[in-house]
Amino acid sequence: MELPERARKPREEGLTHVIDGGLSTAEAEGLMASAGDYVDLVRLGWGSAYVTHDLQAKIACYRSAGVPVMLGGTLTELAWLQGRVEQLREWLHELGLEHVEVSSGTVRIPEEEKLDLIRSFAEEFTVFGEVGEKDPDALLAPYRWVEMIKGALESGARWVICEGRATGDAGLYRPDGEARTGLIDEILHEVDANRLIFEAPQKHQQVWFIRQLGPQANLGNILPGDVISLETLRLGLRADTLGLFHRRG
Repeated sequence: MELPERARKPREEGLTHVIDGGLSTAEAEGLMASAGDYVDLVRLGWGSAYVTHDLQAKIACYRSAGVPVMLGGTLTELAWLQGRVEQLREWLHELGLEHVEVSSGTVRIPEEEKLDLIRSFAEEFTVFGEVGEKDPDALLAPYRWVEMIKGALESGARWVICEGRATGDAGLYRPDGEARTGLIDEILHEVDANRLIFEAPQKHQQVWFIRQLGPQANLGNILPGDVISLETLRLGLRADTLGLFHRRG
């Protein structure tokens, strides 16, 4: 069949970032066996890595499949709050991780201090900045999103994650899960989409971004069980997007 073109890994666009909120190593192995080719990064959600007993084995599983692993940004926020950023840095090295998330969605890190964290981590790691609030009632104006995204990129972040939460009901989205289209339009007008990861855990959110950006949309907070579903959406192998990419010859 003729399908939309997808870049081979390691990709720079069309990224799928999976959130692992506590998979066992056996479940991680199953995910890699069935869908590893479609996963570009696994984020160990929030602070789950800290209480995962077989953490090293799970990281090794992902690494053997060629999939980078990143700890949730909540751990970076907590490390800053407790004055333990250097201990976090040492732990990342011990785990053999090369990626780190710097966010401020839960702990209100002053913006300049957040940028300093990005600059510092960028000397040794690939940094993902995150912008947006986890509280659905705390709305950032679109111009502030743009300023903060640009600040993170200029400070050394390789990509910026646009907050949507694991539930898809904050940040980029209204409490009912609908996209804040005006906000997203303004972000895309000011920032190259290839430098952005849009959190989109719900199927209709994934469809919306694929309709806007095509199969090369960078999407995050994808549940392990939804990886293959998302890939079919990218390729027009599901009713929601088939008409976008395929016509009768």
